[in-house]
Amino acid sequence: MAKSFKEALESGKFVITAEVGPPKGVDIEEMKHHIELLKDKVDGLNVTDNQSSVMRISTLPVCRLIQEAGGEPILQMTCRDKNRIALQAELLGAYILGIKNVLCLTGDYVTVGDHVDAKPVFDLDSVLLLKAISGLEQGKDFAGNELKGSPAFCKGAIVTPEANPIEPQLIKFEKKIKAGAEFIQTQAIYDLDNFKKFMKYARKFDVKIMAGIVLLVSAGMARYMNANVPGIFVPKDLIDEMAGAEKGKALEKGIEIAGRMIKTLKDEKICDGVHIMAIGKEGKVPDILAAAGLI
Repeated sequence: MAKSFKEALESGKFVITAEVGPPKGVDIEEMKHHIELLKDKVDGLNVTDNQSSVMRISTLPVCRLIQEAGGEPILQMTCRDKNRIALQAELLGAYILGIKNVLCLTGDYVTVGDHVDAKPVFDLDSVLLLKAISGLEQGKDFAGNELKGSPAFCKGAIVTPEANPIEPQLIKFEKKIKAGAEFIQTQAIYDLDNFKKFMKYARKFDVKIMAGIVLLVSAGMARYMNANVPGIFVPKDLIDEMAGAEKGKALEKGIEIAGRMIKTLKDEKICDGVHIMAIGKEGKVPDILAAAGLI
């Protein structure tokens, strides 16, 4: 990859990121295929951190695999499973391996995952994790102890523009930026008019905003997210469009919708880029990019 993720952000181009989900087990052939498929088509590849509290391969070795393949990894780091000592140690370890992009997340609670009896940590939250990273960059750990050499990361966080009420999200959004966030990847957005309102507010701050695009695979998926996933709202017209797809063509319709939304976001300069979450359909990301006219 010609540019680092940070350089891509600073260049003013429309930045594209996608996700690689580590498997539950050591068979990594499909994941390696997705890395090869995507590494030259996007500016960064997020590696999810035990997403939805389901135990999987840890993020750091997968980031290294992306790096060795010639891609640009973005280390997702949640606060659910590690205390401040372990989080800082992993960050320093990532840096000496050349992994310099990190997305800070508080993390899903363990009851939504597959180890419901696990003890959650949450020693820090995403804002405090950003502050911890900023401290490391200034040469001190979270307890104020001096470091022997300090790292330099490209730090990111998330926001949920569809949250209702939105005010708590905006308060935390500002805290994350003050704590050092340089880029923001949003939760899935489908209502572009509502997202434009959020962007009018977000443009007051010196931070790059990447709209989250989750691939719809069926009308049922859209209805399920509306009913069960806080902060996601799929408008009725999109649900109707998915429901009206020819039999066996719902996924193609979802790809068309995602591509159309990305093209609008780029052409109208609504935000600085997109983060594509294909969730189990990573192999379809190139089709989404093609539908958006980006490859």
